[in-house]
Amino acid sequence: MVDVPDSLPARMFLLAYDLNKQRLTARSQLGYVLRGAALTELYLDGRLAERGDKPYTDTDGADPYGVLTQISGSRPHSWQHWVRKDHRAIVRTVREELARDGWIRVESRRVLGVFPSTRITVRDPRVVKALWGGASSALRGRPVAHANSWDAAAVALAAAGDLKTVLPKSDRRRHRRRIDELTARSGPAPHAVRKVIRSQRAAEAAG
Repeated sequence: MVDVPDSLPARMFLLAYDLNKQRLTARSQLGYVLRGAALTELYLDGRLAERGDKPYTDTDGADPYGVLTQISGSRPHSWQHWVRKDHRAIVRTVREELARDGWIRVESRRVLGVFPSTRITVRDPRVVKALWGGASSALRGRPVAHANSWDAAAVALAAAGDLKTVLPKSDRRRHRRRIDELTARSGPAPHAVRKVIRSQRAAEAAG
């Protein structure tokens, strides 16, 4: 059995990687997906709850991405607020975490010798394939109630974040009901991710 990262944000980062094209995809929305993954992990672990349609915590504990500290030290805000909060920073944090732990290789380079760029390579493609397999099992396998929680959440977040590496449009149409059931099981954050991304795209289209 191939080992995979423990954290849901790290798993979602790797699921956004296209093995065929050897590059990270969904860059414009990835930060929202990762923030949603951090919120979802805390919710499923019982460290984050919902009060008045807003995330709430009464724990003094911390998490690798600082989300609990942010929420506990702030007045109540919507789930969408916390999905947007520091969404660019979490991409860097998760990328550095994966590089430090040996899951990916990160190389700085310059396109045309001028523009700075970052090349990301997954060290062991079997890790991404194992994560795909887990998401596929949640989507097509055993009853929703018995699906692995992290795999169910991966499908919910991939659908919300439009990660085509996990859910091509054809799969999203074919398994719409199943995706809705997995999303309902995964808590409020995936819905917030979907709303934030739709709002962003509407603003871009209008502007």
